Amino acid sequence: MEQRRNAIVELVNREGSLSFVQLKEAFPSVSEMTLRTDLKALDQARRVVRVHGGVKSVEVVVGTDDQFGRRTARNASEKQIIAEKAAALLRPNTTVFLDSGSTATAVARCVPDEPMLIFTSGLTCAIELARLEKPKVSIPGGTLNRFSHSVCGVRGIQELEGVHFDLLLLGVTSYSPETGFACGVEEEALLKQTVLHRAEHVAVLLDSSKIDRRSTFRICGLDEVDTVISDGRLPPEFLSACENAGVKVL
Repeated sequence: MEQRRNAIVELVNREGSLSFVQLKEAFPSVSEMTLRTDLKALDQARRVVRVHGGVKSVEVVVGTDDQFGRRTARNASEKQIIAEKAAALLRPNTTVFLDSGSTATAVARCVPDEPMLIFTSGLTCAIELARLEKPKVSIPGGTLNRFSHSVCGVRGIQELEGVHFDLLLLGVTSYSPETGFACGVEEEALLKQTVLHRAEHVAVLLDSSKIDRRSTFRICGLDEVDTVISDGRLPPEFLSACENAGVKVL
């Protein structure tokens, strides 16, 4: 049984997503009931994600190659560098959107205890901000992504459409010249775009490991942001592109 389930996970990870019919064709000797039981168990173990009519890989749903807890441990020193630079941009009595993700959570730990209104779609960010007394913290409504510990959806987008932001601290999964900044979840990309179009200043939280990678859903191009906050290890080609686009790199 475990060998079969491992084979299912391997196939789903390789293809990104599969319909139930495709899975049945790939495992013709497995009954439909057994296959559904396998998918339920794998979904509960967070090894795949069941969707209507089929299954998707965790990477496709989350937009990264791992779950939140593991991403938090990865490139921790780089994320701390980015977090400290991002926190230095914060000003009292302003309205800020702090995106979700492991880097954004590191930023939340560095936020000063000053009066400001902070919107965040990241539950882990909200938990970190809860230790502060002066900032007012708001979480938009929506559906929980249990892998990325964030909320997104139509309700959240509708709430944010009526807000003007002084600063957006934007989290992304990847950047490539062809796709721009992108992530792996369509609803999250739409929410990010909503805030981006209502922000006075857009700053991208970008560690060097995300350069020249591709994700499914485009957020914006390099020319649509004002600042890139980095770990100081960005490749020369990207730095040159930033200079040509008039984007400041911290």
